[in-house]
Amino acid sequence: MALVKSVRGFTPRMGNNVFLADNATIIGDVIIGDDCSIWFNTVLRGDVNAIRIGNRVNIQDGTVVHTLYEKSVAEIGDDVSIGHNVVIHGAKIENGALIGMGAVVLDHAVIGEGALVAAGSVVLSGTQVEPGTIYAGTPARFVKKLDLLQSKEINQKIAKNYLMYSNWYK
Repeated sequence: MALVKSVRGFTPRMGNNVFLADNATIIGDVIIGDDCSIWFNTVLRGDVNAIRIGNRVNIQDGTVVHTLYEKSVAEIGDDVSIGHNVVIHGAKIENGALIGMGAVVLDHAVIGEGALVAAGSVVLSGTQVEPGTIYAGTPARFVKKLDLLQSKEINQKIAKNYLMYSNWYK
C-alpha cells in the first residue's frame, strides 16, 4: 500500500479513481485530481509547500515532485504526462504538457500548454516554455513549434493509456 502521510497539519487529498502504486509516497499538502495515476517509487513531497495536480495526470515511476519552503509551489494541470525519473521542483506544468523521461524542471519554470520537454532536459529556474513547443537540452532551449492539435491528441492519448494501465492493477 502507498505511503500517504500527514505533516504540519496537512493530509494529502485524492480525487476519484486515483491509482497509487504500492510504494508511491504522498506527503503533506498534496491535492490530486480525478483519474490520476502515481506510479512506483514516485514521491510527491508536499512537506514544505503545496503540490496541486489536475485531472487525468500520470506521474511515472521514480519521479520526485517537491518545492521550496515558502517560495515555490508545484502545479500540474490536466492531461499531463510526466515520464519516468523526472524531477519537478516548484514548477508549473500547464494542461496537456509532456515531460520526458529523466528531465528536471526547476523552481518557477512554467511549461506551457501542450509543450513537450524532451527526455534528459534541464529546464532552469524561471524558464518560460511557450505553449505548443519542444524544448530540449541542458539547459533546455527552444527546438521547434508543434502543431497544437496534434500535440494535444498525442498527450491526451498517453494520459488515457496510463489511466487504462492503472486499471490493470485494481
